[in-house]
Amino acid sequence: MKVMNVGIMSQEDYKKRTISIVKGEYKPKKNEPKIWFESIKSLSQVLSNENQELLKLIIEYKPKSLTELELLSHRKKSNLSRTLKTLENYGIVSLNKENGKVIPSVTATDFKVEFGLHSVAYH
Repeated sequence: MKVMNVGIMSQEDYKKRTISIVKGEYKPKKNEPKIWFESIKSLSQVLSNENQELLKLIIEYKPKSLTELELLSHRKKSNLSRTLKTLENYGIVSLNKENGKVIPSVTATDFKVEFGLHSVAYH
């Protein structure tokens, strides 16, 4: 079980935070999220019920290819590929290539979400 800390922050605040980090004005704390979403809506799209079911299938059946996952999930390979690439970009899955096949594995099984309703000053 790997817990992934995710945060929700407006694009404007994220940009300010990044600039402050680069300038050395702000040092992220060890337990701060490494993955950020712009809104709860964008988080819910990535971790939709459909995608959660997909992750559970990968954990339970450990498919050895996208073709096998296509059969298990009843989703088209093109849709699966796009979804898995998105999940990989967020660090939720890993896509390993072996003998010309893409083998998905889940790298995050639990999520801790952090957000606030106020704008944060980073300097």
